[in-house]
Amino acid sequence: MEIETPVRLAAPALELHINAEPAGDQFLRTSPELHMKRLMAAGAKKIFQMGPCFRRGERGSRHNPEYTMLEWYRADAGYAEILLDTKSLLLAVARDVKGTTDLEYQGRPLALAPFWERLTIAEAFLRWAGWDPVKNFDADRFDLDLVEKVEPRLPRETPVILTDYPAAAAALSRRKPGNPAVAERWELYLGGMEIANAYSELTDPVEQRARFEECAAARAKAGRQVYPLDENFLAELGQMPPTGGIALGVDRLVMILADLATLDEVLPFRL
Repeated sequence: MEIETPVRLAAPALELHINAEPAGDQFLRTSPELHMKRLMAAGAKKIFQMGPCFRRGERGSRHNPEYTMLEWYRADAGYAEILLDTKSLLLAVARDVKGTTDLEYQGRPLALAPFWERLTIAEAFLRWAGWDPVKNFDADRFDLDLVEKVEPRLPRETPVILTDYPAAAAALSRRKPGNPAVAERWELYLGGMEIANAYSELTDPVEQRARFEECAAARAKAGRQVYPLDENFLAELGQMPPTGGIALGVDRLVMILADLATLDEVLPFRL
């Protein structure tokens, strides 16, 4: 079911490195996530929307303060089922747009079928950064090494899934059964570029509140604006069934399909 949720919010989701754009006395959404989860808690089973999202201060060859996000959620599912959805979607889009799943991006082959490389965060960081962020998490070092050491070395010829993030780096994802240091989160890379971020969603309102409060304290310590908690979301979260969800960057997917190097070549108007 295609749905719409508000673009202007009183309480955007708290994440350490994502800053919301003010809009009067409220904020433009960085993601429709919290409202979509409220619909899941109200009884929706399969929902999606594609629309604008905003992040303050993000401007570069692969970032724009306004961008288009495709987001969907599936009840009675987790990140494994969302991965199957994503594979099916990308293969169908490639066949429809390009007539093939064998693409080329920036002078290199990129085969969307049949093989997708899968690496845990621990495996990728031990291989290319020399440490395990699951055992010894350091937020600043994690983000820096991900961008400077891990992402540049990911295979380019096939899609790559980085999975099983440190729980501290997945604020809205549930912990993995039997391994609470790890969250059920994965990110998809095409041609070395991050395209999508998926979770088995956290449904425990007590743990979610604690994570938001921890993030708020970290944002305050870093001198970043602290947003109010979305009390309506927290009050309804306990009614949400086991759910898988994903956010996919449409502008970056267009870059891949059109073999374009920057968002300047995709977006007719940039902020």
